[in-house]
Amino acid sequence: MFGKKQSDTGPAKKPVAPTVGKEEKKPTPPPTPSPQPASAAVAAPKKESAAPDKVEVKESKEGIKSMEDELSLSAIQKESEHTAKENADSITSMRLQRARNRIWLDLRDGIDLKALARMDGKAAREEVCSAVEEIARFRNLDLTPAELQSVAKECADDMLGFGPLEELLARDDIADIMINGPDTTYIEVKGKIERTGIKFRDNQHLTTICQRIVGAIGRRVDESSPICDARLPDGSRVNVIIPPLAVDGACMTIRKFTKDKLTLEKLLQFGSMTPSCAKLIMAIGRCRVNVVVSGGTGSGKTTMLNCLTRYIEAGERIVTCEDACELQLQQPHVVRLETRPPNLEGVGEVTMRDLVKNCLRMRPERIIVGEVRGPEAFDLLQAMNTGHDGSMGTVHANNPREALSRMENMIAMGGLNLPQKAVREQIAGAVQVIIQVQRLRDGSRKTTHVTEITGMEGEVVTMQDLFVLEILGEDDKGKLITRHKSTGLRPKFYDKARQFGVEQLVLDAMEEAYG
Repeated sequence: MFGKKQSDTGPAKKPVAPTVGKEEKKPTPPPTPSPQPASAAVAAPKKESAAPDKVEVKESKEGIKSMEDELSLSAIQKESEHTAKENADSITSMRLQRARNRIWLDLRDGIDLKALARMDGKAAREEVCSAVEEIARFRNLDLTPAELQSVAKECADDMLGFGPLEELLARDDIADIMINGPDTTYIEVKGKIERTGIKFRDNQHLTTICQRIVGAIGRRVDESSPICDARLPDGSRVNVIIPPLAVDGACMTIRKFTKDKLTLEKLLQFGSMTPSCAKLIMAIGRCRVNVVVSGGTGSGKTTMLNCLTRYIEAGERIVTCEDACELQLQQPHVVRLETRPPNLEGVGEVTMRDLVKNCLRMRPERIIVGEVRGPEAFDLLQAMNTGHDGSMGTVHANNPREALSRMENMIAMGGLNLPQKAVREQIAGAVQVIIQVQRLRDGSRKTTHVTEITGMEGEVVTMQDLFVLEILGEDDKGKLITRHKSTGLRPKFYDKARQFGVEQLVLDAMEEAYG
């Protein structure tokens, strides 16, 4: 029976009820619980927790989409506003351009240029402005009073001045104006170059302005003579080059001078040098030391030369030689000479060397050459060696040692075939001080060296630095941190300074090294 019951219970294990009933009677839990309820119990919470996450993701996606739609709508609105503004500006500019052309044609045909030329500047401008107003009224042009005033000023500038350049020439903070064709104009402000919106009507308009500038000093620029150096009435230096040499249209570069003459005191305010360095330069200018100012393009050589000449005594006779007169000497007894290019037949040229040679026959006490760039270097050195103490000049070079090499090369350009040692002896005997100026990469202009030439050792010219500039680093705004340092060396020209009563200035400059 037992075995029979065993066999009967074997197949009867399939129903769950008997087993559950037996488990309820036993106080202890079953050793192996069924896995199905456990898995079901665990799976249920997972389904409940997954549903809210999907909802949140869906809501966040909808939020992002709505934000993107808003951003795209705002971008479209901004773009449409910008396009509308551009269209309005273009319509306004076209309207103004048509009015300008109409006024200019009527003005050119109707105004009496000969009568205008006899008037002074202010009366002529008033005449042009009144003529423009009459034309606008007669033609019934659609112009506001401000636009009419602007057009009248443009016409007056074109007829009586230098056209679009008048706006830039009136500013006192510009150092250079660079025109690269009729549509591109750059200016230099505080040592940095930036583009302006100044434009000319066409290349012919720009060429006409160039011819007006150079014609004022009796020079010409045309296809047969496409390069010309000139100056403005205020002394600003001008260089012009026109087609066919300038491929993209006429180019003009103006080195503009400030209305207020720069002095050593103002250079001190700008941080170009220290008070001790300024005292030494004052002594150099006063005690008739032969000086060469060295530096790169736009570094301030002419400015330094102007500052030096301020300390020349009023009774001295000074003769200056320049390609285009730009020195602003403040002494009463000054003779200014200027080179001359050849005429149409290619004759009549007067070079810098001719001027320097002629200077020696004019009983000068000081000779100042604006820029030494050729064989005239030899004539200037001869003048320095033959009783014209205190002569000055400028040369393009990166440091004092290179300035000597440049002068040596310029003397060789004259084809004199002098031995190298003889040339170097001439330089060492003539030049006593080299003042090096430099425009640093942050746009500031500094006096980097005041160097004295002490003589010769063998075939080498010896020199000693009296002041040097040290670059310590850079601040947060990109400005270089610099320091002028006195070497404390006693200059060889100290005895000469004592003769002129300025030895105290030299001693004060030396004291900085020991203070």
